[in-house]
Amino acid sequence: MRRLIIFLASAGYIGYIPFASGTWGSLVGIPGFWLMDAISAAPILALTVYAILVLAACWIAGRAEHLFDEHDSSKIVIDEVVGYMAATLFLPLNWTTILIAFFVFRALDVLKPFPAGYIDAKFPGGYGVVLDDVVSGIYSNLVTRILLLFVAS
Repeated sequence: MRRLIIFLASAGYIGYIPFASGTWGSLVGIPGFWLMDAISAAPILALTVYAILVLAACWIAGRAEHLFDEHDSSKIVIDEVVGYMAATLFLPLNWTTILIAFFVFRALDVLKPFPAGYIDAKFPGGYGVVLDDVVSGIYSNLVTRILLLFVAS
């Protein structure tokens, strides 16, 4: 079970890349965008699948923190994966969206706008690790929607 948790928490060991692990983890979220796009015609199903993924990520990140004996270890990047998926949920699947959402998400993940920073600091275990990225992803989704309006004009 230990190996599986580490494998999932690090997104297939991507979290072990010694620099910019969060950026690499966000890139792993791109296939998640394709997955969610495939089921987005059924919004309830898409939201349900996404909620299950977030809850699983919280559990996995919490267990990984214990294994690494470190709060929000840079090796844990499953939070960036589900955060990026929030940044792209119900957006059009194309390279413009992929790139805009990626850069906006990375910026907001670093800046941690309220309540992301609060969640990161105050929520225990895997919930604090993952939910701040989900909040940053939701903000990124909104900013990406606005930017896409300008790109389409």
